[in-house]
Amino acid sequence: MLDQAHAAFIQRRVSILVGSCNADGVPSLARAYGCRVPPDRSSVTVFLALPQSEALLRDLRASGAIAVVFSRPSTHETLQFKGSVQRISPVDADDRPVMQAYGRSFAEEIAPLGFDESFQDAIMAPVEHEGVAVTFAPLAAFVQTPGPSAGRPLGHGS
Repeated sequence: MLDQAHAAFIQRRVSILVGSCNADGVPSLARAYGCRVPPDRSSVTVFLALPQSEALLRDLRASGAIAVVFSRPSTHETLQFKGSVQRISPVDADDRPVMQAYGRSFAEEIAPLGFDESFQDAIMAPVEHEGVAVTFAPLAAFVQTPGPSAGRPLGHGS
């Protein structure tokens, strides 16, 4: 489901939003601070700041259902993955450099759009907080770039 080009796309220069919902269907959402895809591309790990993700993490633990949107601000190219949570664990020492590299790449992406360094610092500040890594298996993927192909399953002409 996740080819090499899509795996490269989701790991840098994108805004990452992670969502789920509770048993009543009330949504929860948090910004992710990078992601990691293993060489076999069988899973995706997104990094969340714990203080900003409490409701989302509660819902992920209860339902196991996750949706993640990866969108490149300069082009609005967007991919959405829906899946099942495999593991929720603390961010480890190997994850911090991935999160920091993601922050730098996101800053590179939004700087030409007029977002100054203070905005970039503010949006990435939670990277320094206690973090959590959420690993999920993608079960469905969609092109969500605005336009006539929005909502098309990934792999169907993508």
